Amino acid sequence: MRIVVAMSGGVDSSVAAALLADEGHEVIGLSMQLYDQSEGQTSFGSCCSIDDLHDARKVASALDIPHYIVNFERRFDEQVVSNFVREYAAGRTPLPCVHCNSDLKFATLAERASAFGADAVATGHYARVERDAASDQYLLRRGVDPAKDQSYFLFSLTQAQLAAACFPVGDRPKAAVRAYARERGLPVAEKPDSQEICFIPDHDYRSFVETRLPGGGREGVFLDEQGRVLGSHDGVHRFTVGQRKGLGLASPGGAPMYVLALRPATRQVLVGPKQSLERTTLTASLVNWIAREPAAPLRVRAQIRHRHEAAAATVRALGDARAEVVFDAPQIAITPGQAVVFYDHDVVIGGGWID
Repeated sequence: MRIVVAMSGGVDSSVAAALLADEGHEVIGLSMQLYDQSEGQTSFGSCCSIDDLHDARKVASALDIPHYIVNFERRFDEQVVSNFVREYAAGRTPLPCVHCNSDLKFATLAERASAFGADAVATGHYARVERDAASDQYLLRRGVDPAKDQSYFLFSLTQAQLAAACFPVGDRPKAAVRAYARERGLPVAEKPDSQEICFIPDHDYRSFVETRLPGGGREGVFLDEQGRVLGSHDGVHRFTVGQRKGLGLASPGGAPMYVLALRPATRQVLVGPKQSLERTTLTASLVNWIAREPAAPLRVRAQIRHRHEAAAATVRALGDARAEVVFDAPQIAITPGQAVVFYDHDVVIGGGWID
């Protein structure tokens, strides 16, 4: 089988390519150039750099497979970076990895793969895909390593995308992936994992957003739950629901204060005690049901953040790609702009964007 592998220059995608090559597949490596490197900028963060492109090329050479660099600058800026800025300006907390993984990597790489006559697109994600014989539908499952599982970021994949998707490292723990890279002599075997948002070079997303907002940040005020003004701030884009650090506020009783809600239209940040963050319901928009939209309320385990432990809930489709989720127990800091993903055991049922 001819398979295009998205090679980031990291150990996971490199091992994905190696595994497929060792299985006898015809592997073609593609790396994405996401920004203009002509003016001397070498990286956004610890990934997506020119060094990563060189690492991917070295791995391809070691595996004796062809390697190409494709220019995704315009799409990356439109679909990921600009969305990131708009969401923060709107008082939401964006999740750029979902837009990058699903909207950019799979959608665009599938187009490029067809030009190569490839049958599938592979990545280094810790997830699994399989075909269910009974329903003749493709299932997206969690990766076997719970500490590295990335199925949360892939909830928007469609049946057509899953039909062509391949996740070679999803069925093994990270330690085994590292071991395979060492045994195979891959030049990135000891390369550390990337952790931060790739296009924020110094971890300072606030300043990054300000440079792209017309007029920069706009000052506003902190309010408590009674509507009393507690102080001023430099812009709602600097905060996220559930945030405690960096507020510079002290409650009358000395209890910690948390961000409860953001009101960008009036530039207000509502703060209060931790218990006020508890909610049992949410609605989500742009919901993708991986198999089919359920006709009746469905029992699931719903995950509201990447590191959040999925919690028992009932989800009900509302039509128009919207859904309502009711949790059995209150959840802390349900954050607009983040994703809520629905699971049946380790199978992703679907997901959407928290309103």
